[in-house]
Amino acid sequence: MTVVTLGPAGTYSHRAASAVADGVEFRESVTSIVEAVAEGDADRGVVPIENSIEGSVTETLDALAEFDVAVTREVVTPIRHALLAQGEAFDTVASHPQALAQCRGFLDEHYPEVEREAVASTARGVERARGDATVAAIAHPGTADDTVSLLAEDIQDRTSNATRFFVVAPPADRAEAGGKTTLVVYPGANYPGLLLELLQPFADRDINLSRLESRPSGERLGDYAFHVDVDAGLFEERTQAALEDVEELASAGWVRVLGSYDVEHVLD
Repeated sequence: MTVVTLGPAGTYSHRAASAVADGVEFRESVTSIVEAVAEGDADRGVVPIENSIEGSVTETLDALAEFDVAVTREVVTPIRHALLAQGEAFDTVASHPQALAQCRGFLDEHYPEVEREAVASTARGVERARGDATVAAIAHPGTADDTVSLLAEDIQDRTSNATRFFVVAPPADRAEAGGKTTLVVYPGANYPGLLLELLQPFADRDINLSRLESRPSGERLGDYAFHVDVDAGLFEERTQAALEDVEELASAGWVRVLGSYDVEHVLD
């Protein structure tokens, strides 16, 4: 099975993908991962969907609305950030923008004068630090080696820091079994009470919404698609009934049901 995720090797995405398959290939963007699965170039893709501190990954939300794929699994992994460098003297810290944000308090306190450089991934930041002694990186402590050593561990501002990853698959692999379901709703309309009407079918059937977000549809300014996670499976009659109501309300647009899935926690 071909599994693709954000590279290079050593990213948090790589750690999450290793729970899915031993052999992992890398891409440079979330969009390219979802596209590879949609076009049949990969069997599975592993993409970050939400961080407990910084919130949702908007590129993932937009890719799930653009490409026809399924979500078959959720992997949750704790985020443990460390400061790595060739030595104590450096003038730049390089890492993924979310990692920099998640360690803002530590950096403000201990390295207020150091420049912060956003790169494509935490692993890319480590590559920068390995090649340049004036650059430090923020990444998982397991990426330390003979070139870059640990200067500080667990530097994230909150110990509860964790990231959810979606395992995406071709639409034919969409499952109805699982404790959670994700869907994207584009109502194709805008009027007072529309969002309430879209949510009411779930409330009427005692289905909890664990996530609701709006993203620009790309059609015109002020036009939105809604991303919804519900704590119920497609195999349940109540979920099917709620979706029928939502599809009727969104008849001027579309509803993409990404599938039901279970959650796995990876502790490494």
